Amino acid sequence: MAVPSTMLPLGTRAPAFTLPDPAGELFSLPDPGAHPAVLVVFLCNHCPYVQHIADSLADVTADLIARGVPVFGISSNDVEAYPDDSPSRMAEEAERRGYPFPYLYDQSQDVARAYDAACTPDFFLFDGQLRLVYRGQYDGSRPGGHEPVTGADLIAAVDAALAGEPVAGDQRPSIGCSIKWRE
Repeated sequence: MAVPSTMLPLGTRAPAFTLPDPAGELFSLPDPGAHPAVLVVFLCNHCPYVQHIADSLADVTADLIARGVPVFGISSNDVEAYPDDSPSRMAEEAERRGYPFPYLYDQSQDVARAYDAACTPDFFLFDGQLRLVYRGQYDGSRPGGHEPVTGADLIAAVDAALAGEPVAGDQRPSIGCSIKWRE
């Protein structure tokens, strides 16, 4: 069943994290002022909503990284119940899709809770001072729908943030699979 993102209040400070990628290398949220913006995306391997945008997401995030925006993908799913989302499978998926960002594993699920993440994919764009300026959908496309996958909503938010302009206030929730919480 598809669920919407919780729409964390704009202006919220990015919760700090240090998480491993599947190889065990640790990555942390950068310090405020280190970059013009930072994107955190909660995703997983098995979700059809993530699969629907995955190839476009690889291309869009490569462009964002080239523009100086660090991107972090985080999987917080319970891998005992969903073994397709295990770190070894995450590494395979990142390689297959060509993800240019670190794909991190939130084993404790504490980071997903700190971000109030609800679904995959769930996007959180922060300005250079790590204040939330956008949360919501990648674009209006959905699996089985007719709208093309473009990343238009996310790209417009990043463009505004990088230009130092306010991000449009009409932000629509992301829709996707619920994060698979451990009991």
